[in-house]
Amino acid sequence: MSAKNSVWGGLFVGLFVWLIACQQKEEESKVPNILFVIADDLSYPHTGAYGTDWIKTPGFDRVAKEGLLFTRAYTPNAKCSPSRSIIITGRNSWQLEEAANHIPFFPEKFLSHVEVLGKNGYFTGFTGKGWAPGNAGERELTGKRFSDLKMEAPTPFISPIDYAANFEVFLDEKPEKEPFYFWYGSFEPHRAYTYGSGAELGGKTTDMIDKVPPFWPDNDSVRNDLLDYAYETEYFDQHLVKMLATLEKRGLLENTLIVVTSDNGMPFPRVKGQGYEYSNHLPLAIRWGDGIKNPGRVIDDFVSFVDFSPTFLEVGKVDFDSSGMATFAGKSLIPIFNTEEEGKTDPSRNAVLIGKERHDIGRPDDQGYPIRGIVNEEYTYIHNFETGRWPGGNPETGYLNTDGSPTKTVILNQRRVSGEMKYWNLAFGKRPAEELYDRKKDPYGLNNLALHPEYQNIKNSLKEELFKQLKAQEDPRMFENGEIFDNYEYAQESQRDFYNRYMKGESFKTGWVNESDFETDFKDK
Repeated sequence: MSAKNSVWGGLFVGLFVWLIACQQKEEESKVPNILFVIADDLSYPHTGAYGTDWIKTPGFDRVAKEGLLFTRAYTPNAKCSPSRSIIITGRNSWQLEEAANHIPFFPEKFLSHVEVLGKNGYFTGFTGKGWAPGNAGERELTGKRFSDLKMEAPTPFISPIDYAANFEVFLDEKPEKEPFYFWYGSFEPHRAYTYGSGAELGGKTTDMIDKVPPFWPDNDSVRNDLLDYAYETEYFDQHLVKMLATLEKRGLLENTLIVVTSDNGMPFPRVKGQGYEYSNHLPLAIRWGDGIKNPGRVIDDFVSFVDFSPTFLEVGKVDFDSSGMATFAGKSLIPIFNTEEEGKTDPSRNAVLIGKERHDIGRPDDQGYPIRGIVNEEYTYIHNFETGRWPGGNPETGYLNTDGSPTKTVILNQRRVSGEMKYWNLAFGKRPAEELYDRKKDPYGLNNLALHPEYQNIKNSLKEELFKQLKAQEDPRMFENGEIFDNYEYAQESQRDFYNRYMKGESFKTGWVNESDFETDFKDK
């Protein structure tokens, strides 16, 4: 080889190596897009991937099959705005001041991960329901709103927002070189429902439901209520299917981290707004192309909604210390993505904390129903701080922490007509200071073991661990300052002092309960 050819050959090799290095550096620095998908009031296990065959969810099932299916994902607070506050901050609700409550003013001091990602190169937006309900001023806690495109909804109570079409508008508007974060917040399957829509429009029959949870009566009204819930869940999933197709068509699917979940449990008695298994245990599936090793795994680790924010900041390569966000209560899910194991992958993920403060209106002086709890593989322990209060709201103001529904009406009418107290007690009755349930023997949480002598050591151990963690997280309830949560104002004027104004004879339209729910002549037995 001549000297001239040798020089050119060396230059060619050097150029080739440089190009490869540049390509590798570009791939290493490339951050994924993020699509966060959240249903409104959907309980575990109500998707096909979990084996529920009377609800068809091909979108959720695809994400699970091509990614990870989580069997123990929990929100720490089973109500819309506090659950969403936890998601966007990575902090438990008792660490969020006003945002522990439903319909709050969102504190200025707390940033959302969406705001932080937006300041670090992400194009951000949402469609449907973002952080809500509440008042965050002019802040875009979940990005810019994309909800202008409408469609003809199949029922009067399903949102007319064309979620999937608005996602395409968002992608069209996104600058070419920027990664995106998009929040698809469905308004479904939140109430109200069109009664009979599951049967008439969804082609479902009541005998498809293999079992009605034993904390409700099993009759046609309740079964049809469940079918209507199933129909709206399927509607939520249909838009997810379209979004997945859009990502695939645009060549964006493999580099998009997709998280699909719900904010809290189904809008039925003893579920939404409470602290039981169906309340806080939620569906979760995550897909991320090559970002997840050995896809198709089922994960049995306990994960909490406080884990989402640190996960999104880590995949977005945002430095935690300089992000401006406060210390996270959770930890990133990236180690679960990176392992090839299934089942239990992290021994430290062996429990989650739950709790709540003030939710919906209807107690004297805007009082809440404070609880804290801990859930592990074997037991659920719940501590009720104000046992003199009604957990679902006061009878005379319609048990307003339970949405109006055929199921709610059936339970109330059974007590009124026949004196049947079983289901009413489970849904609305006052509770003891402590509850303990064996999750394996009693998955529906019907048999309270807290007063059984043989379970005292277990109960005390769980309480000690719960309170230890709450003190470390500076929960005001642990420092005799719990009343602070009742003193925060509702963000909506119509909510404030509702009970006292109602009892003085002012008339209100609540919008989410039936007139018959108001039991003005109720006598506490």
